[in-house]
Amino acid sequence: MNASEANFDGIVGPTHNYGGLSEGNLASTRNEGQASSPRQAALEGFAKMKSLADRGLIQGVMPPQERPFLPQLRAMGFTGSDSEVLQSAAREAPRFLKLVSSSSHMWAANAAMVSPSADTADGRVHFTPANLLTTPHRGIEGPQTQRALSRIFADESRFAVHDTLPMQPMFADEGAANHVRLCEAHGDAGVELLVWGREGLGAYEGRFPARQTLESCEAIVRRHGLSARRTVLAQQARQAIEAGAFHNDVVCVGTRQALFYHEQAFEQTARVQDAVRDAADGLFDPVFVEVPASAVSLNDAITSYLFNSQLLEIPGEDRLVLLAPEETRENAATRAYCEALIASNGPIGAVEFADVRQSMRNGGGPACLRLRVVLTDAEHAAVLPSCLMSDELYARLCQWAETHYRDRLDPADLADPQLMTEAHTALDALTGILGLGGDFYAFQRV
Repeated sequence: MNASEANFDGIVGPTHNYGGLSEGNLASTRNEGQASSPRQAALEGFAKMKSLADRGLIQGVMPPQERPFLPQLRAMGFTGSDSEVLQSAAREAPRFLKLVSSSSHMWAANAAMVSPSADTADGRVHFTPANLLTTPHRGIEGPQTQRALSRIFADESRFAVHDTLPMQPMFADEGAANHVRLCEAHGDAGVELLVWGREGLGAYEGRFPARQTLESCEAIVRRHGLSARRTVLAQQARQAIEAGAFHNDVVCVGTRQALFYHEQAFEQTARVQDAVRDAADGLFDPVFVEVPASAVSLNDAITSYLFNSQLLEIPGEDRLVLLAPEETRENAATRAYCEALIASNGPIGAVEFADVRQSMRNGGGPACLRLRVVLTDAEHAAVLPSCLMSDELYARLCQWAETHYRDRLDPADLADPQLMTEAHTALDALTGILGLGGDFYAFQRV
């Protein structure tokens, strides 16, 4: 069956800031407290989306979440008008205010685990929104992510949007940032590779938290009706986590037959390779592109975000294209490796670079910004069309961001009630642009 891999990118929110909230994310910690530019961040994201749509890829958008999220502050005991709640939190618990003001939802790779209809028992595309419970600022995202997915993929005969997994440490789930699908062609049955960092029932001690549990991956397999024979559960290398690879997509990316990863991405790499080969038997021959630590150190891989790139099948291109952040080109080791990569006869024939610096400063590269969804032609036709990138939508989104977003946001601005008003006005306008309905956000339902 004919199918394509679509990318649904998260739209940066109007409160995009550098809060330093993500333990284990070195860029997030390093840039804490710096001034941000929500407008520039949004425009960078739109430019990346438009460039891929112009090259024939299916490109969609995921709406930002409501921030600051006052229902969370009210649940913490803050009372009064919206402005009073905001200012009380700023005065009494400024860290809580940062938690509910984060624009981390922009990284749609963490929005959900997605399994295409070719792999699932009931022949539908399955989504499980990530609970993201390891970090408090992200643990509030799940219900609104589910609401967004249910609006964009509303046809229940073709799409199944589940609840998040239980909000318990055993089922910590960070979404598609720990998932790779390999296949001969996107419409064929494939192999789903789910990567975990710790066992939920066991003790884990480390410099940084291991965010994905084995139990959450096992639950996704059951929920989505995946074939045990065609599924691989692989352990992320503790060494990678300790070095700052907080998600597997910081050290690994794959599509079609190709798995592109760092030598130190997995525990027992040879076993992972064997498991993928066994799962792919009779379907396709997997191609492993392993980057040796002697060529690119783990530190260089993480700081440059070489692997947090989009590995794309571009119409008209004979080989895959790696869309990497500009930081990959600026790092001498990764630049040299990319030059050698495209000169080889491997599956990756070109490396291109995207400027997403506002996202990178908070620890998210091109791959973080997108959720991959494999769609058949019929499923593509069933997606909410107003959320699919076009010349018209691109122009409207750019004008919307220019109108409603601040060019500069300092940490102290999060306490400004006017920023909250601006955010509500922006999101209210966006629901009209994207056709999401006038009850999409909590503030619209009051």
